[in-house]
Amino acid sequence: MLNNKSILITGGTGSFGKAFTRYILGHYDPRKIIIYSRDEFKQFIMQNELKEYASKLRFFIGDVRDKERLRRAFEGVDYVIHAAALKQVPACEYNPAEAIKTNINGAQNVIDAALDSGVKKVVALSTDKAVNPVNLYGGTKLVSDKLFIAANAYAGAKDICFSIVRYGNVAGSRGSVIPLFHNIVEKGGTELPITDYRMTRFWISLQQGVELVVKALEEAKGGETFISKIPSFKVTDLAEAMLPGCKMSEVGIREGEKLHEIMVTVEDSMNTYEYDRHFIVYPQMVWSERQRAVPTGKKVPEGFSYSSGNNTEWLDVEEIRELLKSVRYE
Repeated sequence: MLNNKSILITGGTGSFGKAFTRYILGHYDPRKIIIYSRDEFKQFIMQNELKEYASKLRFFIGDVRDKERLRRAFEGVDYVIHAAALKQVPACEYNPAEAIKTNINGAQNVIDAALDSGVKKVVALSTDKAVNPVNLYGGTKLVSDKLFIAANAYAGAKDICFSIVRYGNVAGSRGSVIPLFHNIVEKGGTELPITDYRMTRFWISLQQGVELVVKALEEAKGGETFISKIPSFKVTDLAEAMLPGCKMSEVGIREGEKLHEIMVTVEDSMNTYEYDRHFIVYPQMVWSERQRAVPTGKKVPEGFSYSSGNNTEWLDVEEIRELLKSVRYE
């Protein structure tokens, strides 16, 4: 499906963008991949890392806040992956207007540019923090998700659809608990801080995140939210796996933090179907028959929710220890 196609990734120099680019170049023969981002130095580094694919790569300096720049970048593009966002919870709390400009206004700019430029599919990356948000970052991503779902109403006769992929922190991603513990262990620490002994998280690798986006590109009709079925772990078990026998001090939950990552709410369950390796939350409204997806999965029961705290699949300490061997720290 991606052979001889032009693909653009906003925020393309981030960990997801780099992994997605490598995956596509390794599994398909795209016409070109456009890396759209603000940081010219990160683009320079990525360009050097992928020298052997120079003929397939284009590096476009731009900001999702700049609609005209997006329109220029989207010319001739078939598929857009929207990964650009301000993601750090404390930074968004302290700079709310900046988070809104990037995460909400930027999302609308991507939508408008895609509608105006003949793009065929847009997949936007979401986060567990957009579900029942308790911080500004989550709030802006909730609005972003709603904008991308509603964008299908404006497609008209255009052959375009918008969909969403949702997952939590990737194992080893910057600012998450695994690199925090890793740094303490590397420095010879013997005690690991636990915000709350009850805390749980999902385990998803960058590869799994990339594969879910590819699935959305292949299957989306318009307005769906794709969610991977992945195992949970207790943060105390993670600490034991990384530093056996360590002392664990409970330091208190941080501002804007949740005990569990939530992917599907009870309210969403009315439109959620389960598949072998993922869930799909289908849109409540369908604006054209062309966008009407016919679920082939199993409807989840009334009152269903999917969070890291009520998961049916759990990692034990040994399984976590084994998975940690493949974690790349960003």
